[in-house]
Amino acid sequence: MPSLIVSHRLSHGLVMSLALWTFVLTHFASADDAAKPLLTFGEKPVTIVCLGDSVTGVYYHTGGRRAYPEMLEVAIKLAVPTANVTVVNAGISGHTTQNGLDRLDRDVLSKKPDLVTVSFGLNDMTRIPEDQFRKNLETIVARCREVKAEVVFCTPNAVITTGGRPTEKLERYCEVIRETARDLKLAVCDQYRAGDAQRKQDAWAWRLTLSDAIHPNMDGHKLMAEELCRTITGKAVSLKEVGPPSPVISKTLELAKQSKPIRVLAMPPYDKLIGPALKRQHPNAVVEVTPWPTDGKSLAELEQAANQTVRAMKPDLVVLAVPRAATADSDEQFVHSYSWVMNWSLSFGLQEWDCFVVHPSVAAPGPIAPRDDLIRQLVKAQHLSLVDRKAGDEASAEDLLVKWLTQQR
Repeated sequence: MPSLIVSHRLSHGLVMSLALWTFVLTHFASADDAAKPLLTFGEKPVTIVCLGDSVTGVYYHTGGRRAYPEMLEVAIKLAVPTANVTVVNAGISGHTTQNGLDRLDRDVLSKKPDLVTVSFGLNDMTRIPEDQFRKNLETIVARCREVKAEVVFCTPNAVITTGGRPTEKLERYCEVIRETARDLKLAVCDQYRAGDAQRKQDAWAWRLTLSDAIHPNMDGHKLMAEELCRTITGKAVSLKEVGPPSPVISKTLELAKQSKPIRVLAMPPYDKLIGPALKRQHPNAVVEVTPWPTDGKSLAELEQAANQTVRAMKPDLVVLAVPRAATADSDEQFVHSYSWVMNWSLSFGLQEWDCFVVHPSVAAPGPIAPRDDLIRQLVKAQHLSLVDRKAGDEASAEDLLVKWLTQQR
């Protein structure tokens, strides 16, 4: 995708991403839509269930701890501080509207929802005909209305076109969603139009909200949650500054407290530093470190190593420290491989082990390298925690690591 390789946008891509998304939401949302909340929030408990596929569920694309449904709950509580709301995530990877129907009683209706958001299409377009797609949507709505639940349709996010999911076909499925919503008098959160408009305005900023060709990263999920919050509450909020849940290495800390072995996979020089650093906080910690070699490796080779090693090993902690020397021929290739180093370093679904990233400036202080800020954007977008060096800080890598670990208590 040569059109996405726009190097001069790297420094402000994320800012442009958020600004453009705000423009898009304002452009596509009518004044009436923004003024009419779908639910009343207050002391009375409200339950929202988000039904969907892998974009809805919690998977590695967003760090494996939260996705847009969890961020929606955060957003609603920011929009309406008195809200007593619980958002249930009912997203499962690979699922279609047919799968959603099959598990509707178990995963949705049993929760006694006040509102159900329905987000399918990315898998339906590969194996469910359009007419059946519409019928399934209609049946889901009818079943939800039987229990007096409000329903909101969400179009899928915009994707990088591939042979299996060409954009033109996805747009047809999005139109089925819109037409069905009009016929059934439902609200639509049009994630596709928002993302597509952003892509047309600044393709690189939009690219940086994706973890892969079809799945948004956490930056993308935050924008989706903000838009869904506006659709439901009529209020605009920002999730830009919401970081990962703390502590980010909860499993590691629990094992350290219990003096149980901590199996660590670490890139140098942290294969030598992580054991002593943990022991400074927990003298009885038992740390077993497996080095992850990076010397002389390209970023693509580290991506391949992550794919072959991490999930097979199932460690307790992964320490990622990609050196500046592990580079790529283009910004697009760098984003692709760096994102997949992180993706493969996480378990497929809800996180089974801890993972954090160390910025190359920690071990190699000095002049700013061209992609230093891009690394920071990518780690933040993945919803992982970053050990970083502030400008002017001359502390050693060991001291910076220990300081960061101390903050995780």
